[in-house]
Amino acid sequence: MIYSIGQRIIDILGSIFCIILFSPTMILTVIFIKIVSPNGFILADIVERVGRDGKKFKMYKFRSMIPNAQDWLKSRPELYKKYQENSYKLDPDPRIIKGGTFMRKYSIDELPQFFNILFGDMSMVGPRAYFPFELDEQVERFPQAKDNLKEALSVKPGLTGIWQISGRSKVDFLGRVEMDAKYAKRKSLLYDLMIILKTPYVVVTGKGAV
Repeated sequence: MIYSIGQRIIDILGSIFCIILFSPTMILTVIFIKIVSPNGFILADIVERVGRDGKKFKMYKFRSMIPNAQDWLKSRPELYKKYQENSYKLDPDPRIIKGGTFMRKYSIDELPQFFNILFGDMSMVGPRAYFPFELDEQVERFPQAKDNLKEALSVKPGLTGIWQISGRSKVDFLGRVEMDAKYAKRKSLLYDLMIILKTPYVVVTGKGAV
């Protein structure tokens, strides 16, 4: 109970502070996207993600890919298979727009998620939000992940978290779920603070980003 209250206070104050702090960057990013990719929306195709207790929500991100990127990928079976086998990442990813790699490397595309945090769908710290199709496909491939996944989904997804500061795209699905489950079991305000303090270094260095 104390953790939940403390976490929510941190989420509200932290998200408001960061929205104000990064508003110039967000405004410049909006202008940049419209210049390099004028035919699409500013935000990425808002595919639903899986939140706490399996509740679905729409996670906001600046668009760093071509419009309808997921449909484009699914229309190319061989490439989509490679995408599945590589923990839902492609490197290089042919869908990324000009400047998109920079946005993703330094997490600029993630900035709109401060609004998700303010609205209560996400937290400052927690597991990375999963796609519904990702869970269905990967659990079928790795049924041994079910217990860890259930534990991971017992908490809100976060803008940052132990997976995000521990390799990100270099960690496979099983490793990611195991990390998320361990976080859910260990969670505390001090642990969250430690993760928050480590996040700027990971963002500045672009460690593990694709």
